[in-house]
Amino acid sequence: MKFPALAENPLASRSDLQRALDDLIRPVLPFVSASGARVDFDGSGARHGKMDMGLEGFSRLLWGLIPLHAGGGDFAEFSMVPRALVAGTDPAHPEYWGERAWPCQANVEMAAIGMGLALTPELVWEPLTARERANLTRWLLVINRVDLPPNNWQFFRILVNHGLRAVGAEHDPAVMESTFAQIEKMYVGGGWYTDHVGGPGDYYVPFALHYYGLVYARLAEEHDATRAGIFRERAAEFAADFIHWHAADGSMVPYGRSLTYRFSQAAFWSAAAFAGIETFSPAVMKGLVLRHLRWWFRQPIFTETGLLTVGYRYPNLNIAEDYNAPGSPYWALKTFLVLALAEETPFWQAEEAVLPELEPVREIPEAAMIVCHDPGATHTLALCAGTVPVQYRHTPEKYGKFAYSTAFGFCVATEPKHLHARGFDNALALSEDGVYWRVRDPLAAGKIRDGALECAPWQAWPDVTVTSWVIPACAWHVRVHRVVTSRDLETAEGGFAIRNGQAEGDELGFDSETSAHDAMAITSEALSGICELSGERTGEIARADANSNLLSASVVIPALRGRLAPGDHWLVTAVLGTFGPDGRSVWEQPLDFDSAGWLRRLQSRAQDVSEG
Repeated sequence: MKFPALAENPLASRSDLQRALDDLIRPVLPFVSASGARVDFDGSGARHGKMDMGLEGFSRLLWGLIPLHAGGGDFAEFSMVPRALVAGTDPAHPEYWGERAWPCQANVEMAAIGMGLALTPELVWEPLTARERANLTRWLLVINRVDLPPNNWQFFRILVNHGLRAVGAEHDPAVMESTFAQIEKMYVGGGWYTDHVGGPGDYYVPFALHYYGLVYARLAEEHDATRAGIFRERAAEFAADFIHWHAADGSMVPYGRSLTYRFSQAAFWSAAAFAGIETFSPAVMKGLVLRHLRWWFRQPIFTETGLLTVGYRYPNLNIAEDYNAPGSPYWALKTFLVLALAEETPFWQAEEAVLPELEPVREIPEAAMIVCHDPGATHTLALCAGTVPVQYRHTPEKYGKFAYSTAFGFCVATEPKHLHARGFDNALALSEDGVYWRVRDPLAAGKIRDGALECAPWQAWPDVTVTSWVIPACAWHVRVHRVVTSRDLETAEGGFAIRNGQAEGDELGFDSETSAHDAMAITSEALSGICELSGERTGEIARADANSNLLSASVVIPALRGRLAPGDHWLVTAVLGTFGPDGRSVWEQPLDFDSAGWLRRLQSRAQDVSEG
């Protein structure tokens, strides 16, 4: 449900944001343990167990409380922070967090403490006795003995060691240097990292890798000016791409894993303001942060008492990772880093600016992505060629769809059996028997070539190969698929999943139209349509499983269905997803796209590849 105190907050000033943070944290306090070291929520679990879940619930509050304290803000329970650190790092205390010399959730949660040591030692270090400081130091230094995965976790070690250095405690400069070397292996140029070496370019780039780099750049600039400058330069370059993930209403493209961290999607801009990045003016960055928070605070993401839930636009465990515990969503408090900035700084003195006018089509080769902005509407669309992520829950749906949208979200599979449960929006699904369906999986890295996305070939079966291309066409986009098969196949290709308000108990229903070559569903706020340009498929409206979509609990998917005999087939599909009142007029206008020319070009390219 919505939480009125936040939904009605204008978020126009620094004091408004301070009040919002208080309204987010106060409902958590009844779940804080006696000594403060754990926050034990009721409800669902996670793979890392109860002790680490309790630590996570506490430490994630620090991403908001530390900036609040650094900026001179007020919070009546600040004293719980040093009290928790004392209890959690004392081996003789019943709330001790424990020591594990292997990668574990505790390593993740150390990062906020490391930042606190450097940014607010008066809160997390100075109140401690010599013995208590020794306990905290010993517990944190475990991270130097752990073989961390080659991803954003590397920065946790950096923040911990830098924090210890900042307060004059034991730390390891040699370990820091080797860790920075590992981070460099994830940098791919153009301001982009990948999360994991060779992994995906998703939200972990802005809300983790760049975020931590910018925090370090600000806190360590006096003794590590060269590296701080590099982190700033890369973030400035990245910002020019990342702004395209925004829509004018404050929403952002849902893409990849860990989406339950919600408004951490804008944490990059808070870190950019904190570190003094000037790719965009303080007024623009202020608008990006506050508009994003306003959008989220109007969504039903809270319990009745004001706790954040696991899910995206509504509570939904279907879309979660197995590491998403009840306290996990509070990672979103990283966006409150701007509270560390004083009232007189340019960020807070600036008049909030609207989203700048952006080029309608932006190619981002490092992410194998083309971002499109729907003219005259708030909709932002990311066309994707695919990436090579580490395997998580729903990897094909979170990374392998052809399109991701701020207005329509995406669906995840609830089971591999039955098409309505397969989450096949913006995907091509294949089946031998019409019961079990396959979508693109495993994924491989695609690329941008000549203004189009070229997906890596997908081996659906040993004797079935699918190669796809995705081409932007204003509000539309066009997909071309080459399917080479030695067996009979059923095919289903989905457009954007659109909200079925009737099933959610309101008056926002939908109308639909289908024909021998297209399918369209329309509501008062959006339209989703799919059209056959080359092939012999029939339009239909498919109802997806309840709670499979990130944005709406009930959706329908306009789709094309057909059969393929053994052979070499080329399918060409036009897809429209538009948000706004003029969707029907866009659908009824002739599509200005040379489908025959593109098909000839791609067929010629495929022939060259087969001969070469």
